[in-house]
Amino acid sequence: MKAVKIGSPATVANLQVVDIADPGQPAAGQIRVRIHANSLNFHDYGVVSGNLPAEPGRIPMADGAGVVEAVGAGVSEFKAGDHVVSCFFPFWENGPPAIADFTTTPGDGIDGYAREAVVLPSHYFTHAPRGYSHAESATLTTAGLTAWRALVVDGQLKAGNTVLVLGTGGVSIFALQIAKAMGASVIATSSSDAKLARLRELGADHTINYRENPEWGKQVRSLTGGRGVDHVIEVGGPGTLPQSITACRIGGHIALIGVLTGRAGPVPTAALMARQQRLQGLIVGSRQDQREMIRALEVTGIKPVIDSTFELAKLADAFAHEESGAHFGKICVAV
Repeated sequence: MKAVKIGSPATVANLQVVDIADPGQPAAGQIRVRIHANSLNFHDYGVVSGNLPAEPGRIPMADGAGVVEAVGAGVSEFKAGDHVVSCFFPFWENGPPAIADFTTTPGDGIDGYAREAVVLPSHYFTHAPRGYSHAESATLTTAGLTAWRALVVDGQLKAGNTVLVLGTGGVSIFALQIAKAMGASVIATSSSDAKLARLRELGADHTINYRENPEWGKQVRSLTGGRGVDHVIEVGGPGTLPQSITACRIGGHIALIGVLTGRAGPVPTAALMARQQRLQGLIVGSRQDQREMIRALEVTGIKPVIDSTFELAKLADAFAHEESGAHFGKICVAV
């Protein structure tokens, strides 16, 4: 059975395609899943590039989608033939967050889904959305659920709200799609006019080239009549947070999701306090959040935007494409 493992040292160029033993048949409480697709995330890149510590020989990729081939005794949630998608936090069933690390996250603390088949406890998966391809389903585990939790679970998004999304990565595009489907207005940023045009095609009401407008927070305020947006999907971190605080309304919600500009830096805490904003850090969501998101996707008809798909043996090329920043939406892997 084919798989990809992290080499030593961990670098994108040192990813290794290997043969591993077939996992066999499921025991009680387990399911066997034939993996058909993965999708790439910034977290996965951190693992395979060595920026996040992982054991040499770890099988990467948190996002996996495929078909149940067999179920063990006592499993009632799934049956053979079901299409399923993995969970980022398989031990977080529901309720408020109870996990603050990645020790149980596939592709990081434990082996992930860059392999042809797995046998795992059934709570590592949920059903995939009806009508989704395996590649489309694989985009949901990390990016889709992060956007859903930021806007719906934590943000309590309502029709008529305004949402600011930064860039054109998977989380930001999912957030744009979810916000528009739920009746919100969206302002989107990018440094590429071509990407901004694509964001408008997806429904963005206003777009801003942040390279041409480095004080884009003020422009967001202007576009909202001086009020500011209700929600910010903040994927940049310290390099963009000051502008996001400017862009957000008094009492608004900033979902701190990413660290694309660095893991630490100065934050204008006085401005955050004066504007009485809620800065909410988050990492993905629970299995129950994922099930609720999937029901919403089936009702609204939202489909993820897929930039490109690589074969499993070309996983290093997929990460090099992510590293280039040229992608728009999700990069997927066909297993």
